[in-house]
Amino acid sequence: MRKVVAAKLHGIYVTDADLNYLGSITLDPDHCDEANILPLEFVEIWNKASGARISTYVIYGERGSRCCVLNGAAARTCQVGDEIIICSSAYIEEHQIVEIKPRVLTFNRDNSVRDRMFYDGGIKDDGTMTFAVREGSPDNALRDRIGANH
Repeated sequence: MRKVVAAKLHGIYVTDADLNYLGSITLDPDHCDEANILPLEFVEIWNKASGARISTYVIYGERGSRCCVLNGAAARTCQVGDEIIICSSAYIEEHQIVEIKPRVLTFNRDNSVRDRMFYDGGIKDDGTMTFAVREGSPDNALRDRIGANH
């Protein structure tokens, strides 16, 4: 089994920090739905300003709020306004790399989604691995590919 990226919120901005909360990171369910991050799922958080790296679990905040709130001990690792990367992972067998298409969202300063993309890993006939960053969502890419073949 290999640990791989399953989803990523890249460059989302911290909107609040609550040291007295019992822990976790609070995220807008709209962002989580689009990236395929579940409530209670463990995520890695990487602070682009300080370099701090932590692990915690996701709870949902108010839908449409664009919130990104570090709670409990995690609140000590980030300041409001810090740009962070939130990454979930999955354990897969090597051959499953062609099946997983991690969704990646990038953000504007107000935490509106700027870009939607996905990672596309593959295996060539000779066994070598491939990797590409593709725009849009994997669902749209599949529809476009099927549509082009009909």
